[in-house]
Amino acid sequence: MEHDTAATRDTVGRAFALAGLVGAGIAVVLILGLTLAVSRVDPVRRTISEYALHPDLKPVFDVGVLAFAAAALCVLVAHARAGLVRAVSGASSGLVLAAVGLVAVVVFEKTNWAVGPSVGGTIHRYASLVAFLALPVAAILVARRYRRAAAPERGPWARPAAWVRWLAVASLLWFTPILVGFAQRPFTGVSWWQAVPLGLIERGLALTEVLVVVALGLWGLAAARRTPVAPSPDVVADSRSGREMSRD
Repeated sequence: MEHDTAATRDTVGRAFALAGLVGAGIAVVLILGLTLAVSRVDPVRRTISEYALHPDLKPVFDVGVLAFAAAALCVLVAHARAGLVRAVSGASSGLVLAAVGLVAVVVFEKTNWAVGPSVGGTIHRYASLVAFLALPVAAILVARRYRRAAAPERGPWARPAAWVRWLAVASLLWFTPILVGFAQRPFTGVSWWQAVPLGLIERGLALTEVLVVVALGLWGLAAARRTPVAPSPDVVADSRSGREMSRD
């Protein structure tokens, strides 16, 4: 008795990959919408977290960031189910750490410098740094396996791995102007956040990291279509029954 091979594909992994793509899309639409529609926050000089300091904008910011955190976890599940990453590994830990950092960014508000520094603001700053660093590093670790493998072992994943790797590297390159800002301070006396267009850099970084998650999601979606799952007991029983009938 023949069964449709499509029915043996990992529909759960596919659902998680699609959820990751949807979450990334929600994040882009909401944060980009805030950038284009809100004139009171300078997108060149002010960071994305500035929106959370306005009560009417905070819910939009929170949903966008949490959607991105959920997207990172969803693509991780899709990749783990397809065997692209181990459930316990540097890559999986990095994606979880990025998601936790993003949640912390929502829980702890950015420092409102009109009031003064705060513990929550400090946690927010370091949580955002952890999230922005952990995600591309995790993506590079995911892709590295398929860069080092011999050609036959790469299977169909060499191209998606390359996309993930280069987008992750591009994400890390956004930190270059910030490092230059730190380096010039002893010579100019200008604080690093004043020396660079921090808001523009952070938005470019955020967009690139969303593209990393999109690339991971598309990779996970393709892998789910190629990942067979164990047939149910009913299918096995039907198959045995068919073989016995053919003998009779």
